[in-house]
Amino acid sequence: MNTNDLGINIREEQEKKEHLYFSRFAAFSDESQGRDRPEEPCQIRTIYQRDRDRIIHCKSFRRLKHKTQVFLAPEGDHYRTRLTHTLEVAQIARSISRALRLNEDLTEAIALGHDLGHTPFGHAGERTLNALCPEGFSHYKQSIRTVEFLEKDGRGLNLTKEVRDGILNHRTAGMPSTLEGKVVRLSDKIAYINHDIDDAIRAKIFKEDDVPKEYSDILGNSTKTRLNTLINDIIFNSYDKDDICMSEDVEHAMKSLRQFMFDSLYRNPQAKSEEEKVYKLITELYSYYVKNVDELPPNYLRFINECGQSKERVVCDYIAGMSDQYSVARFEEIYVPKSWKI
Repeated sequence: MNTNDLGINIREEQEKKEHLYFSRFAAFSDESQGRDRPEEPCQIRTIYQRDRDRIIHCKSFRRLKHKTQVFLAPEGDHYRTRLTHTLEVAQIARSISRALRLNEDLTEAIALGHDLGHTPFGHAGERTLNALCPEGFSHYKQSIRTVEFLEKDGRGLNLTKEVRDGILNHRTAGMPSTLEGKVVRLSDKIAYINHDIDDAIRAKIFKEDDVPKEYSDILGNSTKTRLNTLINDIIFNSYDKDDICMSEDVEHAMKSLRQFMFDSLYRNPQAKSEEEKVYKLITELYSYYVKNVDELPPNYLRFINECGQSKERVVCDYIAGMSDQYSVARFEEIYVPKSWKI
């Protein structure tokens, strides 16, 4: 027996509940601007729930587990990867959206998709491709390209406009059109500032006591207390407002702590000691595939030959989609001599 036999449409029931419970500033599922290619609505899931599920089941999402967050190829099991970062962003963003009575499904879909276009080896890989590609490269634009084109061999995931807007605008300079997107934009920073501090302490780059007291006095002196302070501050300053806000002192402390992280970790010679090798590896891969496009996988060749994409852009697509380990394996296969075997 299916929902048609019972005369029940679960999705419609959920959409009615949204209008009864959500804040008037929330993005309602039945008021979405929709998809580029219209689809028959699901009888069980709302439009944003379907987007969330598509992202979780796509190949680009699975590859995040082997992509660098900050520390390149860490040997410890507890260092963050791009996937665990994504899950932490989603958890923080969902907590904020739930408290503000926003659309938690839209929030989660944006959070889970926001870094799908990230390169191997984190921002070192991103900077390298941006320098190499004539069209430039940025991970937030690549995330959109991933969901609109690269997934499903050129068909994309056909996500809603609201989810794509949130993914595109999750960067610091972004201006999301929904409150849910604004929640993810802040949650991304809250997540990486705090988990990167935790990983830096684990790596003995610095100690908790090295965090400037002027910031810890406001935000707290542990990951738990900082997260609690930041999340609560957003909730209580944004409640029943058509914006996502922070108090002035907490926002200043967070931005200053972010700058401390740039000075102490993101530009730290010890933590970044392997990045020169990353630049070399990705540069050599890019140069090789631009000169030997016929060695790209068949689906990427089709993007060039049938879809009119430039070879430079498609080579960037291929490299950006690689995991750390796969990019090293491809480099070794191309450039490292192999032992003779009879």
